[in-house]
Amino acid sequence: MSAKVVLRSAILFASLVAFGLALKFAGLDEYFSKAWIDADIRGQGLGGEILFVCVAAVFTAVGLPRQAAAFLGGYAFGFVPGTALSLLGAAMGCATAFYYARFLGQDLVRARFPNRVRKVDDFLSENPFTMTLLIRFLPVGSNLVVNLAAGVSSVRASAFLSGSALGYIPQMAIFALVGTGITVDPALRIGLGVVLFAVSAVLGIHLYRKYRHGKTFDDRIERDLGAGD
Repeated sequence: MSAKVVLRSAILFASLVAFGLALKFAGLDEYFSKAWIDADIRGQGLGGEILFVCVAAVFTAVGLPRQAAAFLGGYAFGFVPGTALSLLGAAMGCATAFYYARFLGQDLVRARFPNRVRKVDDFLSENPFTMTLLIRFLPVGSNLVVNLAAGVSSVRASAFLSGSALGYIPQMAIFALVGTGITVDPALRIGLGVVLFAVSAVLGIHLYRKYRHGKTFDDRIERDLGAGD
């Protein structure tokens, strides 16, 4: 392994460790709660919106479920603004993880996991925008792992990031609806969210099975969905 790869690997590991320690010791793990929303976001105008988007971007970039960002976005801003702002944060988090892997982890991950990278390349290569949509519509899988794996593949950034942003919309809208403070009975709102999530999940699985053309993005996802049945 070359000195360049060793150096980039060391930077990758050091930055991840430093970031994790910063989150813990700075108390940033207390962010993304209703108490934080009430104290620092709601009623703060444009400043609150910008802060929410930035924190959502950071936390989704390191693995926080984007659905949690959407729920709190709905709680803070209402259905439509909450969906839009949380979607913007999730898209920024996706891009951050993607480019982080592409610029720092490329050589290391390709050398360590060549088979996984080849599988991602094969799945996304022919039509990266559409195939990314299929992945994002699924109700299973790790958002962070997908972003990092795509970052070390040969997929075009524009196709992957735009496909991700569009594919995020259904679930982001559903969870923003559940979290919103609009004058709808909470039981009805949550029930509607559950139904819509189930419908989107079924649709996502159907589209994945129909259009993946025998390709496999992740063996674990295949087992979870029974896609080979």
